[in-house]
Amino acid sequence: MATRGRPRAFDRDAALEQAMRVFWERGYEATTMAELTAAMGIRPPSLYAAFGSKEDLFREAVELYGRTDGTVSRVALTEAPTAREGVREALRTNVVNYTDPDKPRGCMIVLAATNCTPENEGVRALLAEDRRATERMFRERVDRGIAEGDVPAGADSGAMAAFYATVLFGLSVQAKDGVPCPELLAVVDASMAAWDTLTAPGR
Repeated sequence: MATRGRPRAFDRDAALEQAMRVFWERGYEATTMAELTAAMGIRPPSLYAAFGSKEDLFREAVELYGRTDGTVSRVALTEAPTAREGVREALRTNVVNYTDPDKPRGCMIVLAATNCTPENEGVRALLAEDRRATERMFRERVDRGIAEGDVPAGADSGAMAAFYATVLFGLSVQAKDGVPCPELLAVVDASMAAWDTLTAPGR
């Protein structure tokens, strides 16, 4: 009869959440294994046994972020009655999250691995694809607005998605730099003032 292995002496989900916060705050390459094990409350052998490598742990942390804080844009875009309201709510809700004093500032997907050494190209590419997925969500919502009639038929959904995704990513950087929430919300309002111009047929 096979014997059961020794149970882990730590909460894997809680440890992963702590790792996510460290990566979010420090970025992938700047985060050391010592910082991770200290935050997670485990020793290096336990980390490797439970998560594999640092990159494997990071990929799990990114997945966790996508299921938690990373759902903001998707929920706002899906639930709003019009594309314009969905885009506005996505930007505003993200700003509030980016500046939450109980969390690291900004967006983990935007900030954690924009510059990497060649050996960590896979990490940078992972987050770049996540950012492209966010842009696709904006485009799909504008396309839905066109289909439902709240966005003019001649609107360029690709250009609009690129514009608002760029605004969103810039808001994350500004939040990381310490720009306060009211100032970032003013940027959101300014970007939404461009909506009518962006949606004008034949622009």
